[in-house]
Amino acid sequence: MRLIPRFRKSAKSGLPTLIIGAGEAGRTLARALRSSPSYGLTPIGFLDDDQGIRRAAGLPVLGRTHDVAEIARSTGARAALVAIPSLTPSKIAALIEQAAAAGLLVRYLPSFLAAVERDMRVTDLQRLSLPRLIGREEVHVASERARQLITGRRVLVTGAGGSIGSELCRQVKRHGPSALYLLDHDESNLHQLHLQLNGSGLLDSNEIIIADIRDRNRIDQLFAELRPELVFHAAAHKHLPLLERHPCEGVKTNVLGTQHLVEAAQKYDVERFVLISTDKAADPASVLGATKRLSELVVQAAADGPTRVASVRFGNVLGSRGSLLSVLADQVSRSEAITVTHPDVTRFFMTIEEAAALVVEAAAMAEYAETFVLDMGDPVAIVDLVHNYTEQLNVPEVTIKFTGLRPGEKLNEKLFSETEERVPTAHPKVWATRATPPPPGLDKLLGELYDAAAINDDIRARALMRRILPEYRPAQRPETSASVGAPYPDGF
Repeated sequence: MRLIPRFRKSAKSGLPTLIIGAGEAGRTLARALRSSPSYGLTPIGFLDDDQGIRRAAGLPVLGRTHDVAEIARSTGARAALVAIPSLTPSKIAALIEQAAAAGLLVRYLPSFLAAVERDMRVTDLQRLSLPRLIGREEVHVASERARQLITGRRVLVTGAGGSIGSELCRQVKRHGPSALYLLDHDESNLHQLHLQLNGSGLLDSNEIIIADIRDRNRIDQLFAELRPELVFHAAAHKHLPLLERHPCEGVKTNVLGTQHLVEAAQKYDVERFVLISTDKAADPASVLGATKRLSELVVQAAADGPTRVASVRFGNVLGSRGSLLSVLADQVSRSEAITVTHPDVTRFFMTIEEAAALVVEAAAMAEYAETFVLDMGDPVAIVDLVHNYTEQLNVPEVTIKFTGLRPGEKLNEKLFSETEERVPTAHPKVWATRATPPPPGLDKLLGELYDAAAINDDIRARALMRRILPEYRPAQRPETSASVGAPYPDGF
């Protein structure tokens, strides 16, 4: 892979843009963009799988198409244009997913050869419409208050190598912390993140930390040594079906791991601590939701301590690893039937950029163990999202196969439980809940839960979660409709 120095945007230049495809279409497009600066896109190089091409239209070929995320971060690219008209819609979908996951503005040319004959006019570009997918405009959350909170401070991010953690690290780094500590138990994730943030994968920085949040002594040692001032806790087990099968693992990481971090934060004078939770914690029906609600209670129990603490609930995050869009793009790329659990299932959606910005904003607004939630509008029907996605890619027909809700999965999520009061905050698009007193005997009951998890007693662990959380009602698997596997025509 051949890299160039990071693009420095001048006052007159447009967004630095990668062109995927160095063939005739891509070269024509590059020339058209350079002659049309009013369009706001400045091509800086190509991606192409033909390793024999080193330059095209006066621009370097920076690497292969699957290198888009790495090249975007090393060059400072902000947009990507897919300019390979001969590609099938399924392959275009895969490229768009990769580029979007890297945080790029993505546009593509219509997938037909006639576009070449019309000289690839810039007006042929189409943008994958995010509002059309999630039913609302993207919310810009970050404020000057949040920037001032981070600038010059020591920041620790747990789960730093994950999708949310890595985006959070990128946003925090832009605000100029004095130190940014990246904690993860997966060295491969840390290697990739270090490469993205610093252009180097040597892992030779003291800010790279391998640790398991289940290890109380290790966490205590790290906090004593690093003395972080802000902690963003993104490390978690979060795959719903796996935690239904292995509930004790969810308890060990999501609940006990959070407790280790909160205790260390209080002991070593951390100013602010923010837990990343999920909308599944509101009246939980799954082990995932129950363990994350318990982690919220652990945070709320620290409300009177020296550290300002808060939790943030996310909906489904587009662009995260294993998210709906990544699964959808994979199925489209393979020309497979698209699997949806139930015809009526709905979810709240947010972008990965919104999610990370909300975490930073929550840290700035935290006063007394609030739980913050982004105003995500109305829930989106998964079937509608599938059709909106494939229509934008010009996929003429899709087949949807209904597989049935999985154990612990709700038909419809909600952001607040029946007993929580929703209150406004200083940000018009962020809501909060008031901290509720922890249930009597929480410490003792949590101790019993940890003991059950330590010996992998799933039955007792489930029983204790129900005892601590009366609102935890494990979901039963409902029947799917008679239309299982039936084809849905385009535009249904």
